[in-house]
Amino acid sequence: MTTLPKSLLDNPLLGTWIGFEEAGRVRLATGKVEIGQGVLTALAQIAAEELDVSPARLRIVSGETPTSPREGFTSGSNSIAISGSSIRLVCAEVRTLFLRYVADRLACPIGALAIEDGRFLRAGRHIGQDYWSIAAEVDLARPAAGDAAPKPPSNYRIVGQSLSRLDLADKVTGAAFIHDLAPDDVLHARMLRRPWPGARLADFDEAAVRRAAGAPIDIVRDGDLVAFTSDDELAVMRAAQSARGLAVWTGGAQPPSDAGEPNWIRSQHARDRIVETGAVAGAVGNRVVEASFSRPFLAYGSIGPSCALAEYRDGALTVWTHSQGVFELRKWLAHALHIDPAHVTVLHRQGAGCYGHNSADDAAFDAAFVAMRTPNRTVRVQWTREDEFSAAPMGSAMVVGLRAVLDANSRPADWTIEIWSPVHAQRPGMNGSANLLGAEALPDAPSPPAEINDVADDAGGGATRNAQALYDLPRHKLVHHLLPHVPVRTSSLRGLGAFANVFAIESFMDELAETAGEDPVAYRLSLMSDPRGRQVIETAAEMADWFGTTAHDGRARGFGFARYKNRAAYAAVVAEVEVDEQVRLRRVWAAVDAGLVINPDGAANQIEGGIIQAASWTLKEGVRFADGRVASDSWESYPILHFSEVPEIDIRFIEARHQPTLGLGEASLGPTAAAIGNAVARTLGRRIRALPLTRERIMATLLAEN
Repeated sequence: MTTLPKSLLDNPLLGTWIGFEEAGRVRLATGKVEIGQGVLTALAQIAAEELDVSPARLRIVSGETPTSPREGFTSGSNSIAISGSSIRLVCAEVRTLFLRYVADRLACPIGALAIEDGRFLRAGRHIGQDYWSIAAEVDLARPAAGDAAPKPPSNYRIVGQSLSRLDLADKVTGAAFIHDLAPDDVLHARMLRRPWPGARLADFDEAAVRRAAGAPIDIVRDGDLVAFTSDDELAVMRAAQSARGLAVWTGGAQPPSDAGEPNWIRSQHARDRIVETGAVAGAVGNRVVEASFSRPFLAYGSIGPSCALAEYRDGALTVWTHSQGVFELRKWLAHALHIDPAHVTVLHRQGAGCYGHNSADDAAFDAAFVAMRTPNRTVRVQWTREDEFSAAPMGSAMVVGLRAVLDANSRPADWTIEIWSPVHAQRPGMNGSANLLGAEALPDAPSPPAEINDVADDAGGGATRNAQALYDLPRHKLVHHLLPHVPVRTSSLRGLGAFANVFAIESFMDELAETAGEDPVAYRLSLMSDPRGRQVIETAAEMADWFGTTAHDGRARGFGFARYKNRAAYAAVVAEVEVDEQVRLRRVWAAVDAGLVINPDGAANQIEGGIIQAASWTLKEGVRFADGRVASDSWESYPILHFSEVPEIDIRFIEARHQPTLGLGEASLGPTAAAIGNAVARTLGRRIRALPLTRERIMATLLAEN
């Protein structure tokens, strides 16, 4: 019997996942949601393959608390590996149950039957029955047994094909996003939110705000949370903008202007732990190499700001949101608003991309808060660009120190990684808290948890994600300085700590190769016994003609490698850069082993997106602070990579269809950053260890040489 994946253990009934209620259509339910990664298309391919139906027959129910499986958050590159494996087993078992029923009726062996687009065949001829005609006779309200064998990859017709994204047509026509929902009775709302954690609203001129609105508005206030509502959206937009300038705030913890800088990070109160594995083998030399790397706080930078709708009618609350975790959101909305969770329905609707725990949950709370005070109206809240940059959670700033004691062959005999970082996960429910920005501003807000913890190592880690290098290191020591109380709101940004850790480790590997006088790729291979890891490294090097290319005329190539979380997809990246006063990324090659690839085009999109976002983080992005608040609150003050700066990208997937599918949404981030950093170092002959690699840092390095 197959060991059931967690999603199926938590939601064991077959009928929770699959149904044939509508003639000619198959209901496919999943707790995972579409946040731009193409996951619903891939899950549909898995279901269609195992059921032998056309993907066009599938009606996908995603992220709806009344009818979806409870699968936690859509995060951590787990959707296909966990939800997909559950759907594969469920559909294989459903298919077997129906075939067994038909075989019993016809008194023939199951092997004599086949299915073609939902219709049953015997000896190649349709028998006049299909899934829908006999659905009432096959009980799916039963737990999955896990005893039906899925198809072997050699029989796949749909999985492994680049099926067109199921969600794109509506997005092109402007009907797919939560922002497009326009109920007839909509009441628009905008929020005045605290400019820093713990701030108290001492005063603001309501009369002046009403004048600025230019049309009738209502003002809803509870403690330090203020909402402006009106039938006129422009009126609440003007009111909120005016209130930001008029509000007087006191108290709280204001971030200093150097928040996120390496010295500031190291100076914060820390809770420490040490994890040691392995032992030094053989003689250890006296050569020690040390280096320290850093990244600043990072914003999410979604093109579209967060939005939510809510309606409170007859004692029931309905919320439409682009949250990544509708069940946890329902629980903590109910807790914060003092309503029975049974009376709360949360429905996922797609937003404009998501790279971790953004402000979708906060916008949902805002809408629910206003809706419960204005019953029988559908309240629509949309955040502003300023809100997104200043109030949404941020990716944690980090410092990563590395130290290697080398043996006689210039290989690490004793390896230490030391990490300073705030937490990387404060989603609703984590650390037993609602973690909803608006709820924290209410007068009856619960006290913050006494102890704040990061994502556990066995769950992939937060700051420690990918802190354990995949290389053959005899002795490994991890020192983790958790910074639980910084005056900046942090949570899960794509890759969590893996981005900074892989950037640091892979940059350090180049430094060790230089110390040994060896080629960086050859040096890595000498420490890599994992055959899949070796193949990915060798493939990327071959794609980029690594051993046949040298640095010249201000242009060079760099290398980076990692296996995300040391259990998801492998990725090796080669980046070619040109450097004078600034860095221009010219070309990127990436080799990836993601096991069985469900949708090659969708998988390539994920790797490409990771490369582009990592390039933006590496070259441009960093939150700035001034006067106790976020100063980089617009696209002008928080630059990201432009379309004109996107490099040529070449991706190759290793053929591994007989291996389990591996999560790949975050696999290319760290290797890309390291490849760029290593290429810049080879070009300049000097290494810049603090991100981003801006013009100012390049110029400072060049001037230091003169």
